[in-house]
Amino acid sequence: MALKAGPIWGSADYPHPYLGLTGLDGRRPGCFLNLRFDFERCRKWECLAVLGQRAAIPVEDEKPLKAVAESPGGADKAKETQSMAFHRDLNSLPRPLSATDPSSSPIRGWIVRVAYQGVPGAYSEEAAMIAYPKCETVPCDDFEAAFKAVELWLVDKAVLPIENSVGGSIHRNYDLLLRHRLHIVGEVQMVVNHCLLGLPGVRKDEIKRVISHPQALTQCDMTLNELGLIRITAEDTAGAAQIVASDGMKDTGAIASARAAVIYGLNILEEKIQDDCDNITRFLILAREPIIPGLERPYKTSIVFSLDEGPGVLFKALAVFALRDISLSKIESRPQRKRPLRIVDDSNKGSAKYFDYLFYIDFEASMADPRAQHALSHLQRICNIYEDPRLLSS
Repeated sequence: MALKAGPIWGSADYPHPYLGLTGLDGRRPGCFLNLRFDFERCRKWECLAVLGQRAAIPVEDEKPLKAVAESPGGADKAKETQSMAFHRDLNSLPRPLSATDPSSSPIRGWIVRVAYQGVPGAYSEEAAMIAYPKCETVPCDDFEAAFKAVELWLVDKAVLPIENSVGGSIHRNYDLLLRHRLHIVGEVQMVVNHCLLGLPGVRKDEIKRVISHPQALTQCDMTLNELGLIRITAEDTAGAAQIVASDGMKDTGAIASARAAVIYGLNILEEKIQDDCDNITRFLILAREPIIPGLERPYKTSIVFSLDEGPGVLFKALAVFALRDISLSKIESRPQRKRPLRIVDDSNKGSAKYFDYLFYIDFEASMADPRAQHALSHLQRICNIYEDPRLLSS
């Protein structure tokens, strides 16, 4: 959805001190900003992202489903519940969308449809269900397919990971934010609890191999070393559980969520096997339309820019926020793909080549706040503002 260059507006608030969900109460903040910058004097600007209004909701640790032993017949009821939840015909699960074949079933009335990367039981699907508890989740083969699904009106939103407390930033999604015309309208921070799953009746000491996403394998390195398991990579954690269940691999376990165990009829052999207990993933909520910024609550704003060469240029760019008491919560750099190398020619010292970078910054202020407006106006005078001016979010 192409947008004309010109107005830059909006922002979104930062997370509550405890983990939770953001930007989902549907209310529109009162103050609307239409801030125009002088594109004749400084023609290259891009406001990359503005995170939406957030009503923080605590996220509990993932809990595996267990039978209640106290009640008579509890085990039988638990077995019946598990049988109902387990998709015996795995072909009945939704077929993931792909970037080359983004076909989808018709939109069902008012139900919010949310795209995510992976198959049913993925952590991204759990994040989508936290964001929109009554939504219809739509699996996608990869991150780009989820972006395209929103752009083509096949879904209303996409929930995609952007950062993990152990693994760091998901650079692919930073790059896709520039490539696609979507707006960041909120975020979810979710505790990730990895479980070792196996077929029913299989004991933990019978497992010889384990399959999962490379990040999950890395995050459970100490446990896997203790068990002496051979590691096999898969495209995602839930996909690994699906493979073990569909192929009947008795000597192979999967690292995935407790919810994936229920979906694919696997047993939880051990839970919380990650090396770091505080394993948290931050997910972005993407939409076609931006939000309206306000001043009634804390907001977070995200921008992207590039800089000219020179001593202290990055320091000067960051100082525009410090001078106005605006806190920065995130800074990320990525090489520019269109022109990755910058050649500096000096007659006395010869020529040198440097990487040319884009800088992504999250700062804690709304674009309805005059401090943020003045900071970005000041930033324009310092930066080689990024080309192809467009509004990506607010």
